[in-house]
Amino acid sequence: MKLLFDTHALIWWFEGSARLSAKARDIIVQADVTVLVSVVSAFEMTTKHRLGKLGQVAELLEHLPRYLDSQGFEILPLSLAHAELGGNFDFDHRDPFDRLLIAQAQIEQAVLVSNEALFDRYAVQRLW
Repeated sequence: MKLLFDTHALIWWFEGSARLSAKARDIIVQADVTVLVSVVSAFEMTTKHRLGKLGQVAELLEHLPRYLDSQGFEILPLSLAHAELGGNFDFDHRDPFDRLLIAQAQIEQAVLVSNEALFDRYAVQRLW
């Protein structure tokens, strides 16, 4: 199984927050699971931190590559195909971060780890 973290789920993972579902937490740690972290999430966290909306992620951002490596998570780059698909969706969802994560999940055939039920409308599997 291949998983792709939504940004908030990634933050909750590293915070050890109970807001991340027990089901998601149990599956993430399984040996046969590949966990992807999109560069889109790094961009979203950095942007929102700069705007004062995510004050708690300063340390995570400062050491993100090391934290991802320590968990065995793989960095998912943004490709031209991801960008084109995300930009061409004809559904009315304006959040560019979500649109790109949806495109990446579709192309990479990954299950999105997210509590956002709105993803269920967009031809992706979601784990929560």
